[in-house]
Amino acid sequence: QVQLVESGGGLVQTGGSTRLSCAASGRTFNSADMGWFRQAPGKEREFVARIIRSGVRTYADSVKGRFTISRDNVKDTVYLQMNSLKPEDTAVYYCVTDLRWTGSTWAVGDYMGQGTQVTVSS
Repeated sequence: QVQLVESGGGLVQTGGSTRLSCAASGRTFNSADMGWFRQAPGKEREFVARIIRSGVRTYADSVKGRFTISRDNVKDTVYLQMNSLKPEDTAVYYCVTDLRWTGSTWAVGDYMGQGTQVTVSS
């Protein structure tokens, strides 16, 4: 059974930093793409970042220059370093794998974690 378990996050002040981790298990992930989505209260879930095995990264415009996605292919773990945080970054952050391209954006694929809350205080 595929499992994605997120950790990290919590309460952070505006301008601060935090790092999310996601440990994957249940199969081999080193050839799969992995990524992060987020959902703020009252809003739809949105794409944040994606990374493939070679390290090529894709980001949403809203987080470019502030967030960095990385992965450890040996540990099957993906990270999201979040810097210069803003109140609008407040959301539940979800780790995903096997993302789908819809033609205009990335969407959640077959697997998604339970999510971890990030709250940025103003």
